[in-house]
Amino acid sequence: MATTKAKDLRELSVDEINRRIRDLKLEGINLKLQKATGALENPARVREIRRENARLVTLLAERKAKA
Repeated sequence: MATTKAKDLRELSVDEINRRIRDLKLEGINLKLQKATGALENPARVREIRRENARLVTLLAERKAKA
């Protein structure tokens, strides 16, 4: 899964955002496990996941502030 632009993320519903956050957290856990065992192929992916997760959390906070 490639990183998504903020513009595209703003089009998602709250449920879709929550689902993406959950999926990214699971993927992050799997990558940390791979890193610990030395099987991690793309170390930059860990950073991408962290950043996309932060974008989604920020987007949720913005929507809650508007409501």
